Amino acid sequence: MFDEISAALSFYKEETNAAKLYGYLSKVEKDEEMRKNFYELCQIETAHANFWRKFLEKRGHTPSGGSSSFALTWSKIIRAILGPKLYLSILEMTESLSTETYYKFLQFAEMSEDERKVLKKIIEDELDHESLFENQQSALPVGNIRDFIMGMNDGLVELLGAVTGLSAVYPNNPLFVGINGLVVGLAGALSMAIGSFISVRSQRQVNEGVKKKLELLFGVSKDRAKKELIDKLTESGLPEDVGKEVADKIGENHESMVSLLVEESNENEIKSAIFTGIAYIIGVGFPVIPYFIMGSSFAALGLSALLAALALASVATIVSVTAGNPNIKGKIAEMVITGLGAAAISYVFGLLVQNVFGISA
Repeated sequence: MFDEISAALSFYKEETNAAKLYGYLSKVEKDEEMRKNFYELCQIETAHANFWRKFLEKRGHTPSGGSSSFALTWSKIIRAILGPKLYLSILEMTESLSTETYYKFLQFAEMSEDERKVLKKIIEDELDHESLFENQQSALPVGNIRDFIMGMNDGLVELLGAVTGLSAVYPNNPLFVGINGLVVGLAGALSMAIGSFISVRSQRQVNEGVKKKLELLFGVSKDRAKKELIDKLTESGLPEDVGKEVADKIGENHESMVSLLVEESNENEIKSAIFTGIAYIIGVGFPVIPYFIMGSSFAALGLSALLAALALASVATIVSVTAGNPNIKGKIAEMVITGLGAAAISYVFGLLVQNVFGISA
């Protein structure tokens, strides 16, 4: 059964917390436009909280508790760690979830027509907030975040697997395991950085080659260039007659045609390589460092797995936030289980190697 009172109480607390958060952000934000936006959001969320307070009072319930100081403190910490741009992604995802829950409430709760009208306006406000954060978040260097996440995740999983397998072979020599892990990690970081550099550079060169080909084609035969555009639009799922209409309308505009046919990329191969390599080294540190401070490989392995799990959980959170995925817990479970699972398999393989070749240390 749908409990509208509990839902309304939750909405009241959320809106009160949001109003206080936006009030805080309006004071600390350096960008003048965003500061103004946060102030306006504070006023809007305060009005939303008042709606839910009146809604509850009308039904004989007086909301209590108000805003949570813990929630505000935690938001400040997250913003300080992630930075203002990435933090906007969290706010955007939060607004998205609020919109969905409000719409569900609108469908199932018993409300007067006036209350429904106000709630519809609140949903519109939340959608506007979501769009605002999407526009601001677009300034985020998503490509470099992808490089960082990819590098750190690979460093974590690969080195956790490596030191786990070596721990089974050298249970009493953690320093040896740590040094070997560090060597493998540095080599892996270099390999990942070079791979990222080549990948981004090659893609850019391919795009430049296609662009030059289209420029030549457009100069020699505009009809042939139009056919290329029609084929591209048809392959993307657009009906052929619509594709022809689009091609006829922009057929004389070379720049528009090229933009539709060539996927432009602003990624810098050097920056991509640096992000990937540094992230890989950071990922290496979590599973390797314990082997330089613990007395046995077995003890180091436990701490290594713990640190790696925490780091993987952090990576999963960032992945979910940047992708707009509300199921953060599911993503954390997925990455932690797969990472530690790979380590467990490596440990079993290490034991097998030890038994087959009679290695012990």
